[in-house]
Amino acid sequence: MGKTLVIAEKPSVQTDLARVLGKELGKFQKKGKDRNSYFENDTTLISSAVGHLVELKMPEGPNGRKLPWGIKYLPAIPNRFELQPIEKSESRLNLLLKLIKRREVEIIVNACDAGREGELIFRYIMALAGVDKPLRRMWMQSMTDASIVRAFKQLREDASMQPLADAALCRSESDWLVGLNGSRALTAFNSRHGGFNMTTAGRVQTPTLVILAERERAIRNFKERDYWEVHAEFEVATGTYAGRWFREDFQKPDDDHARAERLWTEAEAEAIVARCTGQMGVVEENKKPSKQIPTQLFDLTTLQREAGSRFGFSARNTLGIAQALYERHKLLTYPRTDSKCLPEDYIGTVREHLQAFARANPSATLAREAINGAAKVLAQDWLKPNKRIFNNAKISDHFAIIPTGKLPGAGLKEQEQKIFDLVLRRLVAIFFPPAEFENTRRITRVGEDSFLTTGKILMVPGYLEVYGRQPGVAAAKDELVPAETGEAATVANLETRAEQTKPPARYTEATLLSAMETAGKRVDDEELREAMSERGLGTPATRAAIIEGLISHKYVFRNEQKKSELVVSNKGLALIDLLEDIGIEALTSPELTGEWEYKLKQMEGGELTREAFMGEIKSLTENIVHATKDKMTELANRTYPDLEAVCPNCDSTVLRQTDGNYECRGDNCKFKLNKYIASHKLVPEEAKALLEQGRIGPFEDFKNRFGQPFVAELKMTEGARGGWKPEFIFEGDEERESEANNLTNDQLLCNTELPDGSPVKVYQTDHAYLCPDMAPDKQKGGTRIAKEILKKEIPMEEAIRLFTEGKTGVIHGFISKRGRPFSAFLLLDKATGKLAWEFPPRPAKKKAAKKKSAKAKKTGDGD
Repeated sequence: MGKTLVIAEKPSVQTDLARVLGKELGKFQKKGKDRNSYFENDTTLISSAVGHLVELKMPEGPNGRKLPWGIKYLPAIPNRFELQPIEKSESRLNLLLKLIKRREVEIIVNACDAGREGELIFRYIMALAGVDKPLRRMWMQSMTDASIVRAFKQLREDASMQPLADAALCRSESDWLVGLNGSRALTAFNSRHGGFNMTTAGRVQTPTLVILAERERAIRNFKERDYWEVHAEFEVATGTYAGRWFREDFQKPDDDHARAERLWTEAEAEAIVARCTGQMGVVEENKKPSKQIPTQLFDLTTLQREAGSRFGFSARNTLGIAQALYERHKLLTYPRTDSKCLPEDYIGTVREHLQAFARANPSATLAREAINGAAKVLAQDWLKPNKRIFNNAKISDHFAIIPTGKLPGAGLKEQEQKIFDLVLRRLVAIFFPPAEFENTRRITRVGEDSFLTTGKILMVPGYLEVYGRQPGVAAAKDELVPAETGEAATVANLETRAEQTKPPARYTEATLLSAMETAGKRVDDEELREAMSERGLGTPATRAAIIEGLISHKYVFRNEQKKSELVVSNKGLALIDLLEDIGIEALTSPELTGEWEYKLKQMEGGELTREAFMGEIKSLTENIVHATKDKMTELANRTYPDLEAVCPNCDSTVLRQTDGNYECRGDNCKFKLNKYIASHKLVPEEAKALLEQGRIGPFEDFKNRFGQPFVAELKMTEGARGGWKPEFIFEGDEERESEANNLTNDQLLCNTELPDGSPVKVYQTDHAYLCPDMAPDKQKGGTRIAKEILKKEIPMEEAIRLFTEGKTGVIHGFISKRGRPFSAFLLLDKATGKLAWEFPPRPAKKKAAKKKSAKAKKTGDGD
C-alpha cells in the first residue's frame, strides 16, 4: 500500500501535524533521532525542513572554480541556475531526500508555510530530489486543530500552485542576479584604485535606502528660518479660551514653509499685538458633525506600523511575535498576509469566535472592553455581510490577521499580550458603528485681525468604545468653553512667540513601512493606498528583513537618542550618490522596483509568464553592469587639471592628475601618489599639503582590508632604497618610537637571535616587552608585545619563551570580544615581528556514520 509524505517548513509544525492528524489517520510513531526525526504510521509520513535547506549556487569562473571578483567577469547570468545544499542543514535535507525517494511514497504533500517563501522552500527540495511523483498542497490559514484537519482534507492540486511556484522561483533568481551582479559591479568600481571595498546592493533593499536617503539629504540640507506667531487669550461670559492669529485669505504659495499663522518678521507680530491690545473681538462659531469609521482589519504591514507607533516594536520583532501567536500559541491566523479582508463565507466562523470571547472572563490578555464589545456586536446583530470586511475579491492567498477563537492562557509574554490585544480589539471594533464627533471652528475677529480656535469632542463613541473612549470627552488642548456667534470677547492677553522652521522628520520603522507600501509616494487616502500597495517595495512578509538588512550592512542605523528613528549613515548616502552618478535607475527608483513586485503578483495570478519576467530581469542586470563599466571607462579617460605641488623626488612643481593618481611630470621621474589611500580620497588640497608639509590629518574615514574604519595621520617617508611614499601615523606611534630609543640595561629581559643569526636584546617596560632591532623597518620602534592581551597578563617567563623560541606554552584565561574565556599559544615571527595565535587541539569527537551528501542540481527556467 502506498504512502503519503507530508513536508512541513519547520519541526514544530511537523509535531503539530502528527498530533492532530494522528486523530484522523491513526497514531504516528516518532522515528529517527534529535533533529533528524520524523513521524510515520501505516498510511502517512510527516517530516519537515528547518527553513531553507537549498540555495542557489555561485556561478563558476572561466577556470571552473569560484567566480573571481572583477568587473571583467560580469555580468554573471547562468543559462540554468544550479542549486546546492545549505551546509549547516545538509543532514536534514538528506533525511528528506531519503523519505522522498522511498519506494512506497506515492504522493508528496507540501505543508510548508502557505505563501511564496514556503513554496520556494518545497520546490527547491523537490528540484534536488529529482523524482517524478504526484504533488499536493496543504494550505493552512491558521494552526488550530480544525484548520489543520480542514487543510488536509482539502488538498490543492499541484497545477493550481504552479503560478505561485513560478513567482517564488522568479523572486529568488531575480534577487540573486541583481544582488550578485550589482554588488560585484559596485565593489569593482569602488576598488578600482586598490584594496577591496565591499559594496552591497539589492533589488529591493537599495531602492528602500533611496527613500531614506532622500529624507536624510533634506534634513542635512535644511536651513532653519525664524518666524513669529501671535497667541491671544479671550474672555467671554462662560470663561476664557485661547486663539492664534492667522490670515483668513491665506493661499498656499510656492514657499513650502509658509503657513496661515506664520509671520516672517518680529515687527509684524509686534504690530498685531499693539493693534489688538485692550480691544474687543467678535466671535463667529461654526460646529460641524463628523464621523470616523472603524479601521480595517490588520494585514502584516499595518500591524507592524501600529505596533511600532504604539509600543516601539521593530517590524522584525512584531513579525516574530505574530508568528509565535500563530504557530506556537495557535491564537492568531497566518500573519504574513497582505489582505485586510475575510472570505465572504467566514461570517459563521467569526460569530463563533466572538461568542467564545463574549463568554470569557477579563484577564491581562483579554481586556474587558474587548469582551463587552464582542457581546455587544452579537446582541445588536451588527455581524452582517459587509464588502469592507468580507470580500473575496480582496483576498489573495491569505485573509486578514484575526484571532482564531482560541482563548489565551496565562503563558503569554507581555509583548505577545500586546499584539494579541491589538488584533482582538481590531476584529471586535470593525463591526461597531462609526464614532461621531463635533468639530468646532471658532474665529474671533479683532478689528482687521483674526484669531483661530479649534476643538473636537467625541459625542458618540461608536467603535472607539472598544478602546475605552467615553462620550463628551475631549483632550485638554481641544476643550472649549461655549460661545455664540456674535458674542463679544475681550482680549485678555496677547503675546508673540519666536519659533523656527523644523526639518522633515526622519522615518521610523512604522512610517518607512507605509512608504514601502506605496513605493515612496505619500498617500493618505486609504483606497488609493491599497491600490498602490500592489506596487510596493517588497511584501508584508519581507519588509522587516529588508529594513534589518540595511541596518546589518551599516547603511542605516537606529538613532541612539530616539530609538524609533532610522538614520542613513555616510556609507548609505555614498552608495546612493554613486548609483545616481553612474545612472543605475533600476536600483535608485522605488517606483520601478514597485512595478517588479506588481509583476510578481500578476504571475501569482497566472497573468504573466516566468519567461517574460526573467527576460526583463536579465536585461536589467546587464544594464547595471554595462552602466558601471561605462562609468569606469569614462573616469579612466577623463582629463583632470594638473596639481601644482612640489615633487619630493625631483622638486618638479607640477603633477599630472588622473582618476587614480597624482603623477610627477618631471623628466624621468617616476614618483606617483595614490589618490585613494585605504578608501580615503586624497583631494588636491590634501595632496598638495601632504607633499609640501610632509604630514596631514588625522582622518577618520580610513578602512582596513576588512572594511573596518580607523583613524590615522599621513606622513611622507623616504624608503630604504629611495623613493617617497605616504605612511600611516597612529596615535602613540611616536611615543613608542621614543620609548624604544631610551631603553636601559636595567630593563633588559633576555637575549635572542634573529632568523639570520644576528644577536638582539629584548627589554621590558611598564606596559610592554620590546625588541627594537626586530623588524624595525616593519614595526615602529621594532617589535612590541603588550604585557596584557585580551585581558590576560602575559607572564615574564612566557614572554622570554616567545622571543627566544618563537612560541609560548599554552596560556589560559584570554577573554574573547564576546566575553568568552579561551586558551591559546602565542607565536612570534621574528622576521616580521608579527604575533599569531595557535589553539590547542580539541578532544576528538566520536565519528558518526558517513552519509551520502545531496549533490548540486541544475534548475532551468522551466523547472
